[in-house]
Amino acid sequence: MTSQLNIAIRFTLVTTLLLGILYPLAVTGFAHFTMPAKADGELIQHNGQVLGSELLGQSFAGDSYFHGRPSAAGNGYDASNSGGSNLAQSSKKLVDRISGDVATYQKSNPGQPVPIDLVTTSGSGLDPDISPAAALYQVHRVAAARHLSDDTVRALVEQHITGRQFGILGEPRVNVLALNLALDAQSK
Repeated sequence: MTSQLNIAIRFTLVTTLLLGILYPLAVTGFAHFTMPAKADGELIQHNGQVLGSELLGQSFAGDSYFHGRPSAAGNGYDASNSGGSNLAQSSKKLVDRISGDVATYQKSNPGQPVPIDLVTTSGSGLDPDISPAAALYQVHRVAAARHLSDDTVRALVEQHITGRQFGILGEPRVNVLALNLALDAQSK
């Protein structure tokens, strides 16, 4: 019995060392060596200041910015509290929130159907991307707020559409932070 306990303890220590410490360090080191930007979280910097990450959504308010998907993560885009709301389709709270969001968006585009990703949260609550349809839906509002032509803002959106990965995986998307930073740079 004692020898089996010793073997179990040694096995636990060795596997903890190998799989809990050495393997993660090796993978992290390899990632930093081969793709440093991705290993650091694809941070977006401007003038030496970190503005955000291409991988995490951020909250943008006001008519002069494109808005991302709503977030159910903590107080909005809180990476330490990511997750969905877990509200069922029959939840009055969810239906009221979505109805309110639809009404708000329809003020700038009366009679136009609101793209679903502008009013529903993602599974993590941290999605940084919206569909091209959701970005194009917001063009008129953003252009009017910035005193730009719709065509100018639409062209900027079309420049920021990322296609499917490898041409087949996922859906075309627009990174909201990158688009808003490009919009700010163009407006200067």
